[in-house]
Amino acid sequence: MDFVGRWLPTESKSRKLVPVSVPSNHFHLAVALDGAGWHPAAWRTDNARPAELLTPGYWTDLVAEAERATLDFVTIEDSFTLQSEDKFVPDQRTDRVRGRLDAVLIAARVAPKSRHIGLIPTATVTHSEPFHMSKAIATLDYVSTGRAGVRVQISGRPDAAAHFGRREVVPVSYASLDDPAVRASVAAYFDEAADYVEVLRRLWDSWEDDAEIRDVATGRFIDRNKLHYIDFKGEWFSVKGPSITPRPPQGQPIVAALGHGDDAYRLIARSTDVGFVTPHDARQAAAIVERITAHRPSTERTDPPVRVFADLTIFLDETQQGAEATRARLDELAGAEFTSDAEIFVGTPGQLADLLQDWHAGGLSGFRLRPGALPDDLVQITEKLVPELRRRGLFRTEYTSDSLRGTLGLSRPINRYASA
Repeated sequence: MDFVGRWLPTESKSRKLVPVSVPSNHFHLAVALDGAGWHPAAWRTDNARPAELLTPGYWTDLVAEAERATLDFVTIEDSFTLQSEDKFVPDQRTDRVRGRLDAVLIAARVAPKSRHIGLIPTATVTHSEPFHMSKAIATLDYVSTGRAGVRVQISGRPDAAAHFGRREVVPVSYASLDDPAVRASVAAYFDEAADYVEVLRRLWDSWEDDAEIRDVATGRFIDRNKLHYIDFKGEWFSVKGPSITPRPPQGQPIVAALGHGDDAYRLIARSTDVGFVTPHDARQAAAIVERITAHRPSTERTDPPVRVFADLTIFLDETQQGAEATRARLDELAGAEFTSDAEIFVGTPGQLADLLQDWHAGGLSGFRLRPGALPDDLVQITEKLVPELRRRGLFRTEYTSDSLRGTLGLSRPINRYASA
């Protein structure tokens, strides 16, 4: 399953695409990239490339493969702590992939080597500054010519906080999730993330679209009246603005978040363009979509709805028996049965297409697939699943927009500070 050599031309310029209406039965499809795959033993498979995980070519190859199948976007995982079997504390394992590159910088490196696919790196917002991140994602939007986004992620781990020394955190564990103090702390992280996103959005709008004049004859490069102070003051941030980077090509790059409960669903509903959720059946998927919709202020329910994607961790093969054998072999290498916050699918691409079609009917906008092992499961998506979805009339055959917002069916927003 070696897929080296199929890559698109490296230049970023492409033909001008004219947006077309998307059939209502079509859904969106994305891939979540993380190391050698989401199974902890994936790096030990025959086709894995563990020696290349920290090289640009590895990530360029994966994104090119996803783009070859006209997927909407890829997400790239990141954090302020080493990967761990426990979500709340570090482990001491040496038989797992540990260490990663910065997701935003990976996206910036990959962007010029791709043409149409969206790039959504993960950013931990609990300890970073929104001014820095707004500039980084705006730059990524320029480098990718309008295909950038960011997945905002919170972190309540003490070992992450210890890198910065600016705050004390309430330790969280599986046993303490129902403790009122812990719940209040987690809710505060999500409130902070909402303010973070608000600052990002204001900074992206702090330059009007025509603020740059670039008039050589008069010597005027910018119209200073079209740069705006955002004057944000909140519990966690006080940001004057304006940004030092002009308004991004998309106006507002895509903001995404992963959610497992009402605190996260409220953030998704009120602050993001795309939400990733983890239902385990079609009925639960429909219920989550309803809960997210209920969190939207009534005044905003006529606006474009949040695109809600269901996450699934997948192990694919041409036969059910083959997929099950692959999963069992990986579990044996790992020394434990693989578990996930998302539904785990083991089967054929055709069976997965059946599931996606069933869940989509519950109101989901699309799906973010987490390949159990890379590149094998990614190639199963691009070579088997996508053609099957196209045969059923459920997925595009080509890109129809130059921007990630356009691919997702979202218009370019009006600048909040621009005068009529």
